[in-house]
Amino acid sequence: MTLADRLRASLAVPAPPELLPGDIAEDGPEPLREAAVLVAITRRAEPGVLLTVRREHLRTHAGQVAFPGGRIDPEDASPVAAALREADEEIGLPPHLVELWGTADPYRTITGYRVTPVLGAVPPDLPLAPHEGEVADWFEAPLAFLLDPANQRAVEVEYRGRMRPYFQIDWQGRRIWGATAAMLVNLTRRLQASEAAWT
Repeated sequence: MTLADRLRASLAVPAPPELLPGDIAEDGPEPLREAAVLVAITRRAEPGVLLTVRREHLRTHAGQVAFPGGRIDPEDASPVAAALREADEEIGLPPHLVELWGTADPYRTITGYRVTPVLGAVPPDLPLAPHEGEVADWFEAPLAFLLDPANQRAVEVEYRGRMRPYFQIDWQGRRIWGATAAMLVNLTRRLQASEAAWT
């Protein structure tokens, strides 16, 4: 099985206990707002993951590397529908080109969102177009690199008077950190747990 196949199969396994749950929101632990992101994996011999760079002026997570995604709107039928809609809006990824695999483990952000990762495969080399008002750029990073624990660096930073741990992945000058890196760490841990259960 390829890495992408193994990752897809891992979604059927119960969540391992070592998953990162997320942060306490800045304005208190509840209520959390629901959001979804699309983990779009390209169909290549060496698959990649599509990531965006958020505009600097945005109210939350400005300038950060992120999966396409956002808040679940009332008209969205599900987290999957929200992730597909947001990916279409943010980078022009047509929903009908996404082969859906399923959802992974929700992650709680410090800004008060409960984010559901939606995984799926997409054709390579699509003519994507970033949304001018939200996305400064987009890029594709190798799936194998992102899911390698050796590249997932544990870091601490002082924030509002206390030290906060987070993960960071550096790839070709791109700094992938915070919730996006944490969700990648969780996918790695889910993959490891599923393969341990199969052996």
